[in-house]
Amino acid sequence: MPPNPYAYPFPLNLTSPPISYRHTALLVHVCGHTRAPTGSKLAHITCAVVGRPKRKRSDVGRSSESSELVRLLLRKVDDEKHPLTTTLNKYVRSVRTEHCFLLFEELGKRDNWLQCIEVFRWMQKQRWYIADNGIYSKLISVMGKKGQTRMAMWLFSEMRNSGCRPDTSVYNAVITAHLHSRDKVKALSKAFGYFQKMKGLNERCQPNIVTYNILLRAFAQAGDIKQVEAIFKDLDSSIITPDIYTYNGIMDAYGKNGMLREMELVLLRMKSNQCKPDTITYNLLIDTYGRKQAFDKMEQVFKSLLRSKHRPSLPTFHSMISNYGKARLKEKAELMFRKLHDLGFKPKLRGRMNA
Repeated sequence: MPPNPYAYPFPLNLTSPPISYRHTALLVHVCGHTRAPTGSKLAHITCAVVGRPKRKRSDVGRSSESSELVRLLLRKVDDEKHPLTTTLNKYVRSVRTEHCFLLFEELGKRDNWLQCIEVFRWMQKQRWYIADNGIYSKLISVMGKKGQTRMAMWLFSEMRNSGCRPDTSVYNAVITAHLHSRDKVKALSKAFGYFQKMKGLNERCQPNIVTYNILLRAFAQAGDIKQVEAIFKDLDSSIITPDIYTYNGIMDAYGKNGMLREMELVLLRMKSNQCKPDTITYNLLIDTYGRKQAFDKMEQVFKSLLRSKHRPSLPTFHSMISNYGKARLKEKAELMFRKLHDLGFKPKLRGRMNA
């Protein structure tokens, strides 16, 4: 007999780490969040990708020292009101590529993308500077996040003029930069165009699972299910193996469009491919069933989550409380709110359930 798509492959022994999950219709809010590590020290490789090797203890120490120097540089700029390049010149004997990477990250968070270009120009004047794809990829990514698509494309052009050959990571950064444009229709068209171009280039530029996941997420957010299915089919015909981000993205796309059967079939396929669900998988199932008021299924998934090695997150409770509230199931919503407290969360009430 074929597998029943409505049979749940839970409970599961889960080991995958949770990833970020964007949610709506919030009833509660928790202050504070965790931040991913800024990354390890980066090697200089001429016209090549700057990798992220596994950290040794000495690498962790150097990373901490690099972060401290970057904080010092930024404090000097803020307190003394000196140009950033003036401050960099004062510490020229200490500042290297890894510090500049951290500066790009911090300046990007502050929306000071122009200062990122200043740091880049300063880097190019230093004896230790070697042009590599990692530097350009990072800058293109920062510019894209700030909506500076033209600047991102200028950097892409300059990279090639400097003698560096684009690779997959650079094209992924360019695709992401376009997807941050305001004109979403044009952005999707440009991004997909680069994807098609990559497939016609040499081996170093071929799409990888990150490329597919970026596009799947973008078209899912746009509600273009046909394109999501087309990209997934393309991935299926390649030698690349889908990962948890791939499956979560596709299931989320189906879920947001109310296509429960298709979503559940992807879940079964994920399980058959030995890809274990993570917290996000549980959350998107809970959210989808809740919005469709399929509360029996929603509660079954929640119980499976509690039996697993994963822990419910804030989005888990946000979704359940909100959907119970919309269905005027006040007692269930209040029960879930108490469960929230029992598991150690410290929420601040932001709204009142209308039941």
